[in-house]
Amino acid sequence: MRDPLRIAVLGSGRGSNFHAILSAMHEGRIPNADVRLVISNNSKAGILELASANGIPAEHLSEKQCGSEEAFVARLLTLLQRHEINFIVLAGYMKRVPRRVIEQFRHRIINIHPALLPKFGGPGMYGTHVHEAVIRYGDRVSGATVHLVDEAYDHGAIVLQKSVAVEPHDTAESLAAKVLKIEHEIYPEAIRMIAEGRA
Repeated sequence: MRDPLRIAVLGSGRGSNFHAILSAMHEGRIPNADVRLVISNNSKAGILELASANGIPAEHLSEKQCGSEEAFVARLLTLLQRHEINFIVLAGYMKRVPRRVIEQFRHRIINIHPALLPKFGGPGMYGTHVHEAVIRYGDRVSGATVHLVDEAYDHGAIVLQKSVAVEPHDTAESLAAKVLKIEHEIYPEAIRMIAEGRA
């Protein structure tokens, strides 16, 4: 039996991917895993409210709040240790993960990106910017990618991808909605694969 995934979710926004993950866990679709902690750099983030509503410890933690990256990393690592975290899931987390955290959780941090990496990844490629770029370049297929996190943006090994057609009438907004639906399907599935030792 593999050690259960004791997950910390880091997010900056409303938490729709976190909600999809929680729903899958409640339905028994992600065995051998549970979310023990949610952290956001945004004190007003919906993801914190969602965590609290589900009885999950929710913490606001930012570098600005801590005064320096060093103090932030120390506080973050302390929180992760206190909650016995062994796996980190980024769900709309709009900050770069510090190198020390990546080193301590090597191959145990995943992110979801709203495009088919390695295309349309890297600095500045987030949110609407991604979908605008896909449409601007005339790609007929887009999608979402779950990948391991390393020191470079959107660079780590790919865990799971799923594609969606880009129609001629699509706007950045309509494409974003289609891709988000895909994200909600593959993120829980990727975590299940990892929890079962298949990824």
